[in-house]
Amino acid sequence: MSATRVLVVDDEAALAEIVRSYLAAEGMDVAIAADGLAALSEIRERRPDVVVLDVMLPGLDGFEVLRQMRAFSDAYVIMLTARAEEIDRIVGLSVGADDYMLKPFSPRELVARVRALLRRPRAERGDAGRLELGELVIDRPTHTVTLRGGVVTLTAIEFDLLATLAEERGVVFSRQRLLDRVWGMDYVGDEHVVDVHLVNLRRKLGEDPVRPQFIETVRGVGYRFRPKEG
Repeated sequence: MSATRVLVVDDEAALAEIVRSYLAAEGMDVAIAADGLAALSEIRERRPDVVVLDVMLPGLDGFEVLRQMRAFSDAYVIMLTARAEEIDRIVGLSVGADDYMLKPFSPRELVARVRALLRRPRAERGDAGRLELGELVIDRPTHTVTLRGGVVTLTAIEFDLLATLAEERGVVFSRQRLLDRVWGMDYVGDEHVVDVHLVNLRRKLGEDPVRPQFIETVRGVGYRFRPKEG
């Protein structure tokens, strides 16, 4: 079995080398890129499984790197930011990041998060299913979603959240249960990452926040896919 390929993108050479050494000690094949253009080139050539991506980069920033790479790569992405503003986290997750960490961070925690992402089931879990829910069709084998005949472009996590909720229509999922099912039992990040991804998912589905057609918020409990009427 080939080693997990990781790309660390950070212009702080000392930090990038520390992260590389911790990941390499776990048996991973790690490369480093110091700017956005170099990162895109490495992602195209090496096809990493995981990208650890700093927001503040010379040239193209991390957000732009993420936007561009999502056109050709579905690698897991953990974004690093030295800024604590919530908007940074929201923007990163909305353009396709899987997780984020604030600097300074523990390299051991970063390793744990990489491991957790790699254990998180993606398209392969439940692949036997194709759900046809009126105008919404969720196809596990092809990892596609269509609504009223049009393709809805979702990130990997958005797809898995939608499929998880829809497969147990009417069942209320707490944030923690969704984290366990979609991110994996050993996820160690902020549970509110669920809320951000669901906001993006609902927007892509064209949901009315007052009267949602698909995903409901059950106040104080969690979320559910609307039960079938009648």
